[in-house]
Amino acid sequence: MAKDAFKLVANNKKAYHEYFLEEKYECGVELNGTEVKSIRMGKCSIKEAFVRIEKGEVYVYGMHISPYEKGNIFNKDPLRPKKLLMHKSEIRKLESKSAEQGYTLVPVEVYLKGSLVKVQIALAKGKKLYDKRQDIAKKDMRREAEREFKIRNL
Repeated sequence: MAKDAFKLVANNKKAYHEYFLEEKYECGVELNGTEVKSIRMGKCSIKEAFVRIEKGEVYVYGMHISPYEKGNIFNKDPLRPKKLLMHKSEIRKLESKSAEQGYTLVPVEVYLKGSLVKVQIALAKGKKLYDKRQDIAKKDMRREAEREFKIRNL
């Protein structure tokens, strides 16, 4: 297996719909052995997850990792807060940016990079209702155009 093999485990589509994603950061995650095995099997969800910075450390809340079937007593709580591993300078920069009005940190993807579990987080600004409507209209128009193109080329 290649050293930089990339396998997407979980994707947060809701984040793309609800926020403008401005800057993305890749971070490691502090996990237990059975949690890693569960992620390798693809049993992870970040739909309701969010990121907070507390005392100079970054944590992800609401990231659900299903208990590993063969893990018995070694399984941890599936919704426990998980510490994200980042450089101190990145954390300080994120802390100052997220303190600004309207900015938040959201997890976007969970993936395997080689043998490591990585989480991509993004500095995001909330969308207003009319922004969401514009996105939906654009998506519908693109879908309609693809459908027309497909019909013509049959």
